[in-house]
Amino acid sequence: MVKEKSIILNHQEIQHKIKRIAYQIYESNVNEKVLIIAGVEENGYLLAKKIKLQLDKISSIDSKLCKVFINKKSPLDSIETSIKPTDYANKSIILVDDVLNSGSTLIYGVRHFLSVPIKQFKTAVLVNRNHKKFPVKADYKGISLSTSLNEHVNVNLGKQPYEAYLD
Repeated sequence: MVKEKSIILNHQEIQHKIKRIAYQIYESNVNEKVLIIAGVEENGYLLAKKIKLQLDKISSIDSKLCKVFINKKSPLDSIETSIKPTDYANKSIILVDDVLNSGSTLIYGVRHFLSVPIKQFKTAVLVNRNHKKFPVKADYKGISLSTSLNEHVNVNLGKQPYEAYLD
């Protein structure tokens, strides 16, 4: 028997969530001149790009995109970014990932950015699961979801139609 995927968010809902997150980010950073939007490689980066596009439409904040390379299977490995630490020093940063599962990716990402002085640090996710191992929260989230530990949330942001679903 083939197990059907259970759609959490469809294309239109994802676009709406991205727009809402962009407005929330703007409201929280209205006085900022520069904002770093750092997306965790793959889906987090795709989400960060989409948030940046919306933010650029609604605000005059100079938003800069940054790709964050984290080995999700081994987050203690070296973390790299597509921009130099001097480019995000003393700036406000939003770390973006598609799904907040255990919190390990975000907490190790936060640790990396704290190697230089920063003005403010927030996190954004499309789907926030309620199974965290670490004390990290999403400041901006599309949807909060209580799932069982053996369910897996998948997000497709690479090609349209976008969707988020449970396996």
